[in-house]
Amino acid sequence: MQSNIKNLKGFTLIELLIAIAIVGILTAIAIPSYQKYTRRAHYIEIVQATSPFKLGVEECFQTTDGLENCQPSAHGIPANIEPGNGLGIIDSIIVENGVITVTPRNLHGIKPTDTYILSPKPKNNQLEWSVKGGGKKAGYVN
Repeated sequence: MQSNIKNLKGFTLIELLIAIAIVGILTAIAIPSYQKYTRRAHYIEIVQATSPFKLGVEECFQTTDGLENCQPSAHGIPANIEPGNGLGIIDSIIVENGVITVTPRNLHGIKPTDTYILSPKPKNNQLEWSVKGGGKKAGYVN
C-alpha cells in the first residue's frame, strides 16, 4: 500500500504539456491585445494636444464668421508646431483653414503615418468636428 502512494506524487508528462499549451494560447491572445491597448493609451496624448488648437479654431470661427481666416498665430489659434519641433510622441501640429493635422513620431508602436486629422464643419453657427487619418484607420480613436 505504501508503494502505491509514492507513485501517485507529481504531474504526468501529458498534464505538463497541456498546461504549457494553455499558457501558450493565453499568451498568444494577451500580448497583441496588450500592445494595442498601450498604443491607444499613448495616442491619447496626440488627441489631447489638439485641445488648444480646436479652441482657437472655434474662437476664430465665431469671430470671423468663417474658416478661411483661421490660420495659425491669428484669431486665438496657437502657432503651428513644425515637424521636428514637437514634444513627446508629437512631431508636428499644423492648422490650415481650420483643419488640424497632427503627425506623430515613430514611438511606442505608433508610426508617423498614424496621423490625427480634425476637420471642422459649420452647422447652426457652431462647428462639428470629424476625425480621419491613419490613427482612425488603425483603431486608436473613434
